[in-house]
Amino acid sequence: MDKLGDGVFPDEVVMQILARLPVKSLFRSKSVCKLWYRLTLDKYFIQLYNDVSKKNPMILVEISDSLLESKSSLICVDSLRGVFEFSLNFLNDRVKVRASCNGLLCCSSIPDMGVYYVCNPVTRQFRLLPKSRERPVTRFYPDGEATLVGLACDSAFQKFNVVLAGSHRTFGHRPDGKFICLVFDSELNKWRKLISFQDEHFTHMNKNQVVFVNNALHWLTASSSYVLVLDLSCDIWRKMSLPYDPICGAGNRTYLLELDGCLSVIQISEAWMTIWVLKDYWNDEWCIVDKVSLRCIKGMVPGIFPISQTSEYVFMATHKQVLVYHRRSHVWKEMYAVKYSSTLPLWFSAHAYRSTMFSCN
Repeated sequence: MDKLGDGVFPDEVVMQILARLPVKSLFRSKSVCKLWYRLTLDKYFIQLYNDVSKKNPMILVEISDSLLESKSSLICVDSLRGVFEFSLNFLNDRVKVRASCNGLLCCSSIPDMGVYYVCNPVTRQFRLLPKSRERPVTRFYPDGEATLVGLACDSAFQKFNVVLAGSHRTFGHRPDGKFICLVFDSELNKWRKLISFQDEHFTHMNKNQVVFVNNALHWLTASSSYVLVLDLSCDIWRKMSLPYDPICGAGNRTYLLELDGCLSVIQISEAWMTIWVLKDYWNDEWCIVDKVSLRCIKGMVPGIFPISQTSEYVFMATHKQVLVYHRRSHVWKEMYAVKYSSTLPLWFSAHAYRSTMFSCN
């Protein structure tokens, strides 16, 4: 890498600036000149961009207008740059975002059942996943949507897995207790099938909030009594205990998030938000890292849901608002509010997101 490159500023300075651009601006910057195009493809820049993005959490929300028959739109709520529209039109399909991990999105086609994409909105790259020959993984035939959809992206090795899981049952018959799981491997470009015997239940938020850490996907069950874990290194399902007794936590709401590469549990009561982090993953050692008073937003507490967090921010969604809490200043700020009638609460289709240069090909 040249010290002065082909321009006025050294390459390092240009890279530091480009690494902090919004998604749209970064994409457009590639066409400014040959130097900028070359720098954005450099491995050093890709790592720099990914490192910077880790400190800048965002929320991706699908907004639908009940008064209009137009297509739903995606917005990105950024703690530093505000709110901007988010487009997946390069997929040339109407899709629903099902999972988000390390800058990649897993989307299911709305008109074509069983069609899935993995894409990176920053690079506008996408991969159409091959259809599995297995019957649909679902509780309710003939609806082909899986009960659980997970996306696991290993940025170190530039590979990913997509997981579709659920209890299949034929129409008119009771479930037989088999929990069927299909795992797509991006390196082999094929699916593998796992079968276990369990009957788990999940709320919508439990299904949405899937966390990928330590090469495993984690979901919180509807009872909030434990975490269901799929270890992708050995294709084994297991259960993980929570940092408190579920009976003692009756009346509280529990959510599963990621915090700086660790598994985190957020418990919300009428007056407090307690944040736990799994410091020792293999010995199930949890510790409290923050306890936040909810007195300032007391009227919103019954309908508030944590979506994303870092050591500095916690993103929360209500029926029509997106809030951000700054941990150092203890200040709440409204980042976005729906100005019209929305068919679903914002948290219903909200996903944690951060922009990266992760390749999905």
